[in-house]
Amino acid sequence: MTVQRILDCGVIAIIRASNPAGLVEAAEAIVAGGVTVVEFTLTTPEAARLIGEARERLGERALVGAGTVLSVEQARAVLEARAQFIVTPALHRGVVETAQSAGVPVMPGAFTPTEALTAWEWGADLVKLFPASAGGPAYLKAVHAPLPHVRLVPTGGVSVDNAGEYIRAGAAAVAVGGQLVDATAIAAGEFGRLTEAARELVETVREARGKS
Repeated sequence: MTVQRILDCGVIAIIRASNPAGLVEAAEAIVAGGVTVVEFTLTTPEAARLIGEARERLGERALVGAGTVLSVEQARAVLEARAQFIVTPALHRGVVETAQSAGVPVMPGAFTPTEALTAWEWGADLVKLFPASAGGPAYLKAVHAPLPHVRLVPTGGVSVDNAGEYIRAGAAAVAVGGQLVDATAIAAGEFGRLTEAARELVETVREARGKS
């Protein structure tokens, strides 16, 4: 159910900032624009609190997950905060198993075909292709060709300008950070800019999937 909701939306908003102020409001603005999957990274101060607060504020309107999870201890902490999915920047079997034991989808980070296949064989629900900017859509297409069953989610350098290319190259969804979650807009309280950016991204993915 959770994985299908991620796939249906097609966009994961990565919320990462040095200041936690306004980030839950930012998540609400992004969800209002149609991106109904948000990820708070653990590099953000008070991330666990933000996850819990976003779960309360957003309710069933969106999925709230945790990113940059680097250890079993961190995985347990975000699960306690009621994260609905877990993302890692690299392969970490302990984190994968912790998420699986809790019945929560997990998306490990990988770059090479070997890493992507390893993550999938461990039981990953999705595989984060990171950093996607290092190879672009052409690289994702090359990895996807021999591994069509592995659901790849490019992360790092994805924007409204290239999201469609990644989808057409075989991405199951895209994860977008600074290109969507604009720190300047958040600091200025201009949350409408995030809503508009979210709408544009959702439409870009929809068009790339051939949907009207």
